[in-house]
Amino acid sequence: MANLGIPQNTIAVLQKYNFNFQKKFGQNFLIDTNVLNKIIAAAQITKEDCVLEIGPGIGTMTQYLAESAGAVVAVEIDRALIPVLQDTLSEYDNVTVINDDILRLDINRIVQEKNAGSPIKVVANLPYYITTPIIMGLFESHVPLKSITVMVQKEVADRMQVGPGRKDYGALSLAVQYYAKPKIVANVPPNCFIPRPNVGSAVICLTRYEEPPVGVKDEQRLFSIIRAAFNQRRKTLVNALVNAQNLSFSKEQIVQALSQMELSATVRGEALTLEQFAELSNRL
Repeated sequence: MANLGIPQNTIAVLQKYNFNFQKKFGQNFLIDTNVLNKIIAAAQITKEDCVLEIGPGIGTMTQYLAESAGAVVAVEIDRALIPVLQDTLSEYDNVTVINDDILRLDINRIVQEKNAGSPIKVVANLPYYITTPIIMGLFESHVPLKSITVMVQKEVADRMQVGPGRKDYGALSLAVQYYAKPKIVANVPPNCFIPRPNVGSAVICLTRYEEPPVGVKDEQRLFSIIRAAFNQRRKTLVNALVNAQNLSFSKEQIVQALSQMELSATVRGEALTLEQFAELSNRL
């Protein structure tokens, strides 16, 4: 089968199937062999690996994954692409294509069936409008994962790896850094896709921690506090937490906990590190 990382081969497949891009699925197909090789290298795919690919499109990256991995499970929401994938991946006997919505799929079951419950790697060129729910869903459902290597909007990749005091720093930064070590491995301009997106993209590799870098008594409470802190990021942390619907701490409790941590009552959430949020959560 022709290498779909080469633009004219992608165009030929799209014409053969009279394929129409679906805006609702955020479809932008990668047409750059350099970038594809960088993704496979960054994810360190070997024949030992079972890889979950989200949104394979016409199978461009799936071909690269099938060459390098032991097994690939590709989950595609667009039914119109299933016959295309059956064609472009016909040479590979180590690929399973599933027509489903990744947000509704029981991924733990797939890991059991395809990899005997051992950790998998996730690799994807993600639809930008649902990047965060997909990544957080993978982490929060505690799917056995080694790493997630994904193409996302550049500003989202930046947000995942920044620290306190930066305007991009927020709940997503903290959530990702609680579960994984983030590293941007490539910046990708719009001309590497068909159709061209309106924004720059980046490939980020999130290497899952065996144990989170901070100890918390209650993970859910930690994330409720973090979300509340950034829902009203112009407010002081004290006011943001007092106003949060799903938290029931008094102003006095919060001020006291901050003072025990030698933090001012007027501090804002964006100034706290992950360690400080964890300590605050434990004290409260």
